[in-house]
Amino acid sequence: MAGSQRSQNPHGLKQIGLDQIWDDLKSGIKHVYARQSMARNRYMELYTHVYNYCTSVHQSGQSGQQSRTPAGRRGPKPPTGGAQFVGLELYKRLKDFLKQYLVNLLTDGQDLLDEQVLTFYTKQWEDYQFSSKVLNGVCAYLNRHWVRRECDEGTKGIYEIYSLALITWRDNLFRPLNKQVTNAVLKLIERERHGETINTRLVSGVINCYVELGLNEDDPSSKGPTLSAESRLMEEQRRVQLYLHESTQDILAKKCEKVLIEKHLEIFHYEFQNLLDDDKNDGSIQYLNYRTGNLGRMYQLVSRIQDGLGELKNLLETHIYNQGVSALVRDPKIYVQTILDVHKKYHALVMTAFSNDSGFVAALDKACGRFINSNYITKTANSSSKSPELLAKYCDLLLKKSSKNPEEAELEDTLNQVMIVFKYIEDKDVFQKFYSKMLAKRLVQHMSASDDAEASMISKLKQACGFEYTSKLQRMFQDISVSKELNDQFKEHLKKSTEDQLDIDFSIQVLSSGSWPFQQSCSFSLPQELERSFQRFTCFYGNRHSGRKLNWLYQMSKGEIVTNCFKNRYTLQASTFQMAVLLQFNSSDELTVQQLQESTQIKMDTLVQVLQILLKSKLLVSEDDENDLQPTSTLSIYFQYKYKKLRVNINAPMKAEAAVVRIMKMRKILKHQQLLAEVFNQLSSRFKPRVPVIKKCIDILIEKEYLERVDGQKDTYSYLA
Repeated sequence: MAGSQRSQNPHGLKQIGLDQIWDDLKSGIKHVYARQSMARNRYMELYTHVYNYCTSVHQSGQSGQQSRTPAGRRGPKPPTGGAQFVGLELYKRLKDFLKQYLVNLLTDGQDLLDEQVLTFYTKQWEDYQFSSKVLNGVCAYLNRHWVRRECDEGTKGIYEIYSLALITWRDNLFRPLNKQVTNAVLKLIERERHGETINTRLVSGVINCYVELGLNEDDPSSKGPTLSAESRLMEEQRRVQLYLHESTQDILAKKCEKVLIEKHLEIFHYEFQNLLDDDKNDGSIQYLNYRTGNLGRMYQLVSRIQDGLGELKNLLETHIYNQGVSALVRDPKIYVQTILDVHKKYHALVMTAFSNDSGFVAALDKACGRFINSNYITKTANSSSKSPELLAKYCDLLLKKSSKNPEEAELEDTLNQVMIVFKYIEDKDVFQKFYSKMLAKRLVQHMSASDDAEASMISKLKQACGFEYTSKLQRMFQDISVSKELNDQFKEHLKKSTEDQLDIDFSIQVLSSGSWPFQQSCSFSLPQELERSFQRFTCFYGNRHSGRKLNWLYQMSKGEIVTNCFKNRYTLQASTFQMAVLLQFNSSDELTVQQLQESTQIKMDTLVQVLQILLKSKLLVSEDDENDLQPTSTLSIYFQYKYKKLRVNINAPMKAEAAVVRIMKMRKILKHQQLLAEVFNQLSSRFKPRVPVIKKCIDILIEKEYLERVDGQKDTYSYLA
């Protein structure tokens, strides 16, 4: 029994009757011809209906089976199992649907005259033509297999679905309305000849339809027009080759080009714009290829006319500019990637449809330059420097250490993409300023994802803008390398020295003052615990480089300090200013803000920020509110300090952390997204905090037991302190 079933259905294909899919397929086709927008997944459902039916198995004698061979022709015999790829019944129903649709449509237009009939005819034609292209995509599998097989076997009256749609229009709408439409067109042309202004779009729309309906029914797989200029030019060329003298070819070609192309350039321009605009209505991959192919054919034809491509270039430039501007309005958050997506799309179009013609490449470049340097984002910021700034930030995200860093090869490819956008940036000095600051932070904080990637990016910028543009960037990169060698040499020097060895681990980075975008250090008195290291290195460096002066950037320095005053022995990762403050408590358990300022020489406003961080970290305590410290406020070590980890980073951005504490202190309980929104709202006037920074601050505050996650409630925090 099992063997019998396998022989009848050897390929394991499903048996799907037309009635199983027709109702939903018909509903979708009605949707298409109503010109309503259609989601891609719905389009694929319709495509799948056709595919499933065409590949289903139908047993001998069932409706839809075709096993005939045309009379008078020897052909392959049908397979013996009765299994057939089917299509005739579906084809008949599609044909009936199109006919009924047009018969119903005709009732709305049969009594119209003059401009009314032209308006009706051109509007309905444009809608019908587009919908039929979408239907042709839905029926791609039917076209490729069943229709092609029928045509190969010589069956008459079978056409690809788009051609079938055109034939049905011709028979059921064009012929009944032909006389009144043609008369209306002739009247309009006559009025224009007498100096009146007319709606030329009505004339060109009808002519376009008439040309498209020049069907060759002996070639059912043709896409419709054989009255096109392209076909006529090829026919004339064949005539010369067959029976005319070769000396007439150039003259004849020029004459044909004048009659068939030059006199109809307005129609070409109109259709060129239509095809560009149809991009947003693509129903399928098939239609995308159809559209690109037709743009290419237009380009090839119009290129025959002297200076004929000028308007096409202008239309393309304007279209790309508009697409770029609207894309950045839609998605400004991923600014650079949006620019790259628009460029990639139209670069591919220029390559395929326009043969990478230099004029069309220039149109692409002009359009990209315009929308990159002038768009919604730049106008909102009231600054043309916004694009170079955002591009520099995009580079910083790519080149900074992160859990999301791509592989080396992928990163290199992305940097090449960045240079595409960089090429269009007008104010490249602004990019250099932002890029320089971000590179400096990456290098000093040891946050570069890859030295090779950093060097590669600098090399690309040098190639694009010359040596002067990247000289400071290269010098920064070199300074870091030289500093590594200098540290090694200093350690060797200490080992050989007869003086006492340093009791701390000390390393430096020596940066060329003219190359780095850092400000000079503010006033500061180095703690005595660090003074010996400072002096030893200053002496070492002075002996090696006489005449050079070291200006110490204390505000950018950091270190680690080990505690002995708490229950646990903690290692605190701190800024140099934080270290200086904490070290003062080695000689006194209690100090005022004024005393700390006098001993450290840190500017009062900076010192207050440093103290607020230490108070929020619960390393210090004060009777005064942390947000209202006065010179007379007294601070002391909080000896009950505890933390879950023995290594504690207190050198973190605290503005966001302080904002989180303020909000939670007031709200008591808050969901994650609400907390983020309120932090953004509080801080946006001063600076724009990044979401990862805020999340890091929340984690730190949970570890410090300022906050806790509420049990049983997802992403909800409660205030503890």
